[in-house]
Amino acid sequence: MSEPDRWPAPPETILALNRTGSFDWDLESGQMYMDPAAHDVFDVTPDEYDSRPEALGVRVPPHEAHRLDAVVSEALKNGSRTYGAYFRLRRRDGSLRWTHTQGYICRDDNGRPRRILGIIRDAEEELLETRIRMEHDAETRRQTSIVEGTTAALAHARTVQDVIDVLDETQGLANLGAASLVMGLVEAGRIHLIAEGPPGAFVPGTRFTRIDESYPMSEVVRTLAPRFIESREDFADSYPLLWPHISHLNITSAAYLPLIAQARPIGALGLLYQDKTGFTADERNLLVALGSSIAQSLQRAMFYEQEKDLAAGLQQAMLPRSIPAVDGAEIAVRYRSAKLGRDIGGDWYDVIPLPGGKVGAVIGDVQGHDTHAAAVMGQLRIVLRAYAAEGHTPATVMARASVFLHELDTDRFATCLYVQADLTTGVVQLVRAGHIDPLLRAKDGTCRRAPVAGGLPLGLSAEFGRLEYPVTTLELDPGQTLLLCTDGLVEEPGHDLDEGVQSLTAQVASGPADLEALAERLVEDADRRGGDDDAALLLLRRRGSAAPKSGGRLQQHVAPNDPMALREARHMVRAAVRAWGARDRSDEIELVADELVTNALMHTEGAAIITLRVLSGVERRMRVEVEDTSSALPRRREAGEEGVSGRGLLLVDRLADVWGVESRGSGKAVWCEFTVPNRD
Repeated sequence: MSEPDRWPAPPETILALNRTGSFDWDLESGQMYMDPAAHDVFDVTPDEYDSRPEALGVRVPPHEAHRLDAVVSEALKNGSRTYGAYFRLRRRDGSLRWTHTQGYICRDDNGRPRRILGIIRDAEEELLETRIRMEHDAETRRQTSIVEGTTAALAHARTVQDVIDVLDETQGLANLGAASLVMGLVEAGRIHLIAEGPPGAFVPGTRFTRIDESYPMSEVVRTLAPRFIESREDFADSYPLLWPHISHLNITSAAYLPLIAQARPIGALGLLYQDKTGFTADERNLLVALGSSIAQSLQRAMFYEQEKDLAAGLQQAMLPRSIPAVDGAEIAVRYRSAKLGRDIGGDWYDVIPLPGGKVGAVIGDVQGHDTHAAAVMGQLRIVLRAYAAEGHTPATVMARASVFLHELDTDRFATCLYVQADLTTGVVQLVRAGHIDPLLRAKDGTCRRAPVAGGLPLGLSAEFGRLEYPVTTLELDPGQTLLLCTDGLVEEPGHDLDEGVQSLTAQVASGPADLEALAERLVEDADRRGGDDDAALLLLRRRGSAAPKSGGRLQQHVAPNDPMALREARHMVRAAVRAWGARDRSDEIELVADELVTNALMHTEGAAIITLRVLSGVERRMRVEVEDTSSALPRRREAGEEGVSGRGLLLVDRLADVWGVESRGSGKAVWCEFTVPNRD
């Protein structure tokens, strides 16, 4: 069967290759004729080969023969004209060599395969070159991957220590082939060593070195060129001052790189090797590229730390320098700056001593994380303190602060929680402006959320004309602790705020009894959880019962047309009666005090001031005084059957042990006294 028009002559370049033969395989007879060169490729002599392919089985391993047969069979069945395959031959000496074959399938007019003409050639050198090229390409990809991976990791480094950690971690050093590293930063004309290499590598007196000294880091900073130390001898000859101190570390070579950013040296990096000598051109290029990437990350980290320190200093300057000592209370505060982001936050806390044994506690958070938020926070903290010190009720303090923020030249709002605690009676009044609720920890360690009625955040309530802030009152027993915090303390990545509050509640319950230790534990837990926000924390614990002795007093200002102030006065009376041990007469005292305050507000034009005292003597007595601005003296009269007034002084006369009226300059005071049991 002759089909010269259907069989292209093999390219001369292929036929001319060393150890390349040809074959003619008659598919009908099954015989395959090979030329001498093909015999040489298969390493068989003409008398060992009887023109049948099966005779080549001694040279083709079974698994290679199956794979080659599959390639040929598939080409015959699917109508292909050609095929090609690489396979291995076992030569006479037992060695395996790669071989390549190409075949052209001759078919008749019906497409049936009749004959295969082809070549067979030794491919060992070709594949060896390919393997070398592939290995080189793989090494290039590996080196590129090292640069890309290290650069990606450095992109997340926020501080100088983060940069060192990225380079110094075991896998990073292994990828670079180094055993350890040293690093120094240029500071005021000297090099400050910040990473000192493996244990035992630090040389005394080199924490700070001059740039003109004979050390490798000094040299690369001076010359702005890398220094590759290729052997122990090279190290010893080049740096005789340093080598005797580190010769025991088994360093066989080193690479010192200048860290250059914005055309100036900011430091130097040294990579120390223990199992190699010399550096290839590719290795040098890789390390120089890494040095450039490291320098950029290091400069970014240095800027970050400088700005972070500046922001932290500004934030601390905005917070109270110290917490005042408050009789009857134990207080602990903490401020935690955010781990991420260089900007300053608007979180704050404050403690405000108030007259009459009271204390104000504030926790707040201005919207935003920048210097503007800090400036607003500082102003807001000052006005809140001023309004509270003026003696305004908690609701008034919050409303006025909201108006102040609204009138300030800013678009920021703030959340806030203001607490006014009477440490003598334990009465606590709370006002919330869009803030999270406080927590209340009992003396036995149990902890719960203390729901507080709330209004809009400061600034927004004034903008929308909704300045009403409801007051929530609770009693803080001796040993109980009130926890105020901003949301940065309860936020957890991947969890909502309620879950964070529940987690914080559990941490408080299981935390130490000591207030300072508890505050430290909570902040450490927040640091471990991470988070992008700063946080403020204030813990207020009421100490043991501190009822006033003779001469001690509680006082409350009640403005006219202020139902909230009247309610606060009633809470004060109720708590004082409880704290001072007058429970048996509590209903009488509360009713009389309420009548006196109500009368003063109804029959005068000004405010009323209610004062409670415990008087010691032959008998222990509780004295209630209500002062107003009217000089008109009250008079007792009988109320008619249909009368709705005239019963106030009658109740006072019937319930109090003694009562009277005293002139007070421009006004008067109505007073009454109740005998109460002595304390055990």
